[in-house]
Amino acid sequence: MSRDVPIHSWPGSYYINNEKRWESGTLSLSRTMVCFVSSLSKNCLVSFRLSCIIEIKMESSSFIFSTLTVLEEGNVKHWFGSLKPNRVVVYNVLEHFWRERLLSPTSEAQGAECQISKGRELINLVTGAQRRLEDTGRVLSHQGEQFDNMMQGLEKIDSDLGVADKLLSELESPPWWPFGKFPWKAQQEAKAEDAARAAAVLSAGKGSSRNKVITSIPAVVSKGGDSDLKPGCLLVLVSSLEVRDTNCQLLHKFERNEIDEIRVCNSYEITVRQRFIGKPDICYRFLSAKMPEALSVLEMQYKKKVEFTSEYTTFKATPCSSVCGKEGTHWREGLRQTSRESELPLEVPAGELSQLQVQALQPSVSQAEAQELKQMLLQLKNLALEAETELERQDEVLDVLTESTDRSTMQIGKHSSRMKRLL
Repeated sequence: MSRDVPIHSWPGSYYINNEKRWESGTLSLSRTMVCFVSSLSKNCLVSFRLSCIIEIKMESSSFIFSTLTVLEEGNVKHWFGSLKPNRVVVYNVLEHFWRERLLSPTSEAQGAECQISKGRELINLVTGAQRRLEDTGRVLSHQGEQFDNMMQGLEKIDSDLGVADKLLSELESPPWWPFGKFPWKAQQEAKAEDAARAAAVLSAGKGSSRNKVITSIPAVVSKGGDSDLKPGCLLVLVSSLEVRDTNCQLLHKFERNEIDEIRVCNSYEITVRQRFIGKPDICYRFLSAKMPEALSVLEMQYKKKVEFTSEYTTFKATPCSSVCGKEGTHWREGLRQTSRESELPLEVPAGELSQLQVQALQPSVSQAEAQELKQMLLQLKNLALEAETELERQDEVLDVLTESTDRSTMQIGKHSSRMKRLL
């Protein structure tokens, strides 16, 4: 079996349980595998698939300190220690790729893993849709909180503008003026109101399309080096790239014309750099199992700024390792070709025949998978209904915000003109 090109590697040590000792080496993460290679013997001490991982934890005990443990199927536990730069970084990266089920929905993963049932494929697709809908729900909730805060701010602005209007009215119509309001007041107010309305419409039209989100992917984010890789997300907008944490708080925003370089290290790792003269560059690094989705968009938006490294070429040229037997595959292909070319019945070994019959009689979706799909679809329906309700509420709030903003803008322009006349 050929070994995949690593996505990322970390120096560390592995605890050999049967020998009761630690062995130094390198922990590597590839497309579908996690393996540890000894630095002395250059042999692979342990390797297992991402799909076989049950749990990843950071643990310590009376004789093992600051370790990372990985629980594999069959209740096999692996201990990794002395990880550099630190175990938190390694945990964040491994946990991200394990959680996202690296390459599981794609044909590349089907070539690397044994063939799965149609029901399991449907469950994987629904799981991805559910995860994306949950992320959308969290974003909608955060957006709703922002709208509520804006409403409170606009209410305070309206109150302050009302007080300002009363004060200006008293200044414009003092008690000693016997004819009421000044004669030129109405004409000036009408001009100021028209100018403020035109400015509000123009500013609203500019920002709507530029802030549109094209795609958003979860990622492990680092500013510069490897020591601070943390969970977050990358948002690709029409006019910029945004780096956010797990709470959707903005960490940094790259304007489109400010990006100087996008280096593609492999299919799952990129770095975005903004250069300055006289001060350090701003560089963010992104590791994501969903990076191929964003790469296609980045290549279109930043053609001249995207740079593919030699590591990326090597990574793309290396085929994904396969655990399925090649001889069985070649035999079945030959069987199909021969059966098409000849009408005579073929003699098939008993074991192979029984296996083909079992595969033909096996239902594509089992009863348990159908029940699981039913529950997941009900959850998706509930999530979609909640998202629809929240969107309707936010549409109403947005209409109120637009009207209040326009009214406040006009009042501010009108008050500014009145104050200039009074000076």
